[in-house]
Amino acid sequence: MQRKNFTEVTEFIFLGFSVFGKHQITLFVVFLTIYILTLAGNVVIVTIIRVDHHLHTPMYFFLSMLASSETVYTLVSVPRMLSGLLFHNQPISLAGCASQMFFFVLLATNNCFLLTAMGYDRYVAICNPLRYTVLMSKGVCVMLVSGSFGTGLVMAVLHVAAMFSLPFCGTVVEHFFCDIYPVMKLSCTDTTINEMINYGVSSFVILIPVSLIFISYVFIISTILKIASTEGRKKAFATCASHLTVVIVHYGCASIAYLKPKSENSIEKDLLLSGTYTIITPLLNPVVYSLRNKEVKDALRRAVGKKHFSTD
Repeated sequence: MQRKNFTEVTEFIFLGFSVFGKHQITLFVVFLTIYILTLAGNVVIVTIIRVDHHLHTPMYFFLSMLASSETVYTLVSVPRMLSGLLFHNQPISLAGCASQMFFFVLLATNNCFLLTAMGYDRYVAICNPLRYTVLMSKGVCVMLVSGSFGTGLVMAVLHVAAMFSLPFCGTVVEHFFCDIYPVMKLSCTDTTINEMINYGVSSFVILIPVSLIFISYVFIISTILKIASTEGRKKAFATCASHLTVVIVHYGCASIAYLKPKSENSIEKDLLLSGTYTIITPLLNPVVYSLRNKEVKDALRRAVGKKHFSTD
């Protein structure tokens, strides 16, 4: 069949959460609340790291980059999702869909490798403390952040170029944003190559960082167990607890969403899982790093104290 025989598709319409019927208003209120908390939390994290000199360290530099990236990441899909919960059948142009997918893949990949950089930072801090300032210099930190962004850029270009070279017949995307598989299903032609590319990229973006983080924590735990005092072991592990919590939830959700067999898919489950990965996971960083991290809590107290003092 020749490509010229296909009816040209110029826009898509999101199915969104319409399968949940009357529960959409409830979902709107819940998701909007979480989204506001996520934006506020990440803005507070970035601001407090910027203004408090006690947090001007590689660990918090990476955290501020991650918070900034996840803020933009949510802006890519969540506002349109919220709009779709109130106003149904809103179209998106082919170019708009390609742009949304591009930034989603770019920032999702960037987040994965930023978490890896944070794992390396914890490894150096605990296993090579005397060389920490050399191994985690400003130049090294910038290089790791640039590498994370560059990897995301390559993955995004690869995905979008492969996806939007396909001809499309369907127009209804069974999702609330232009994610890869829901858009791929609308193609008129065989998508085996695209599925292989997607699975390969997803495996690379998830399994490589997880493997590197796992190796880092093998060395970290081994070093911590050699510390003589119980108090010293607790203090060393406390510096990793927040990062480890975020890593487990982040990669757990990502693995279920993108590495599970496609035969296990159902629209309702996929929508809820994607909602978790897109909205709830970005909330995890400010919550975990503000509630479980003593240095951030101390910085917040100092900031509140200065504000209170200045108003007096």
